[in-house]
Amino acid sequence: MDLDYSPADDAFRADIRAWLEANLPRALRAKVLDHKRLDREDYASWHRILGQRGWSAPAWPTEYGGPGWNATQRHIWDEECARIGAPTVLPFGVSMVAPVLMKYGSEAQKRHYLPRILDGTDWWCQGYSEPGSGSDLASLRTRAERRGDHYVVNGQKTWTTLGQYADMMFCLVRTDPAAKKQEGISFLLIDMKTPGITVRPIITLDEDHEVNEVF
Repeated sequence: MDLDYSPADDAFRADIRAWLEANLPRALRAKVLDHKRLDREDYASWHRILGQRGWSAPAWPTEYGGPGWNATQRHIWDEECARIGAPTVLPFGVSMVAPVLMKYGSEAQKRHYLPRILDGTDWWCQGYSEPGSGSDLASLRTRAERRGDHYVVNGQKTWTTLGQYADMMFCLVRTDPAAKKQEGISFLLIDMKTPGITVRPIITLDEDHEVNEVF
């Protein structure tokens, strides 16, 4: 098996390296290399810069606005970003909910959500963990009851990373309490501006606010 990079791969790396060196803001790079906490604007500004080049979603196919890179190109991209000290693209929208929408979402959902994820309009958070339900998601207790054309959700999520900034949450909820615990769970997309949602900060030992409780 030949694991060497091809001449085309080397040329791709050179292009990526030159672009990063020309476009990564020095102040942002310094924060990353100094291991300082990045705020929403740091992530958003880098997302916008990448979006102008068409690289805000490196793993997306061209069909949905991605660059259509192969696995080797994506690996080179990750290597070069790490080498220079570029921020990571937050995974919640681009890498977590978007692939689910591409595979299982309706055409209307794809048309609405994917462009907003790609250009950074919507900031997403993950609603999986609950008090007593972390790695064992089958034990989750947040419930959603269908009422007409919408769901009423009651429960609590915890350790919600950067939920204080989020516009949307992708959330696991129990919609069939009579089913066995591994079943009867649904995947909802929830607008964080919905009345009744409360985001409560969890301040960690380093006095930082990265994670939250969401009710």
